[in-house]
Amino acid sequence: MTCKKIMDFEEQFLKKEKPFFNVGDTVKVYTKIIEGNKERVQLYSGLVIAKKGSGLSETFTVYRSAYGTAMERVFLLNSPRVTKVVVEKQGKVRRAKLNFIKGTSGKKAKVKENLYKAENTIVNSLESEIKE
Repeated sequence: MTCKKIMDFEEQFLKKEKPFFNVGDTVKVYTKIIEGNKERVQLYSGLVIAKKGSGLSETFTVYRSAYGTAMERVFLLNSPRVTKVVVEKQGKVRRAKLNFIKGTSGKKAKVKENLYKAENTIVNSLESEIKE
């Protein structure tokens, strides 16, 4: 009974349109940053190395290496601060968590691109434009 009440309460905070991406994808995450009275959108791009949870507490971890420094950041998928998530490349991986990529550089840090899925998404987007 209490579980049903909790689920009903959480349902009002869930996002209606969730972005579809998997572990191994390269994504751009647009986050809302509030500094005093000002509000701006900041871009964070990198590789999704983990997804965890479900419902309101669903999170994903994005890893990036820039300017000789590696960093990872955990985002709440249903947070109002995450404005949008754009998939740049779809990766082909065989693991649920890509923690082995941390601390690597060069070819070891690469994830193969899933060309079949990428081609299908391009074809589907072109078909939808033609229908309109």
